[in-house]
Amino acid sequence: MAEVSAEARIEAPAEKVWAQLTDFSTYGEWNATHTSFPKGGPAVLELAGTYEENMKLMGFPAEVTWTVSELEDCRLLTTTGKGPMGVNLKMRYALTPDGDATTVRIDGEFTGAAVSLMAGKLKDSATAALIESLRKLDGLIVA
Repeated sequence: MAEVSAEARIEAPAEKVWAQLTDFSTYGEWNATHTSFPKGGPAVLELAGTYEENMKLMGFPAEVTWTVSELEDCRLLTTTGKGPMGVNLKMRYALTPDGDATTVRIDGEFTGAAVSLMAGKLKDSATAALIESLRKLDGLIVA
């Protein structure tokens, strides 16, 4: 298993951060691993809703089918995914209001036989992608 996380304080209220985080039409502008939604991003986020995403992990393309497993408006989005070579993924986006700002924490988890072979490199690559994603997300939000 490989676990990764990153956290950033964004100088905007949680509602604005959430709106940008869940605007799938601009997902590629901030998410460093995203390449496309082959069938379009989810029109509506709902528990047990599914969508497909093409990603790039460690420089390799990956097709992931995501399922929304936790959803609390403006606070929490957790998705679980099935990727290539039996890899399972979990992404958790938690927003914590802090005055006029919001702390955003992203936790990721990768499991499966293929992960054990490359856990160290995957952790490094995914952590760098999370940090880059939070930086870009912050840059898109107008407080």
